Amino acid sequence: MKNTLRILRAEAGWTQADLAERLGVSRQAVNALETGKHAPSLDLAFRISALFGRPVEAIFDNPYCGSAA
Repeated sequence: MKNTLRILRAEAGWTQADLAERLGVSRQAVNALETGKHAPSLDLAFRISALFGRPVEAIFDNPYCGSAA
């Protein structure tokens, strides 16, 4: 799943480990999300959205409705 997570993380000045700690997931999970290898659960998508203060659809591309990211 395409997303802007890597860009948002870099803008915040965080490493993958920093973001993982804030979200309560592993660094490997953050890497898998950033590279599009895994889609987040709905709960995790909302936590990411809240952390960055952006709507979910501004961070994650919905492959069923065209590109948002």
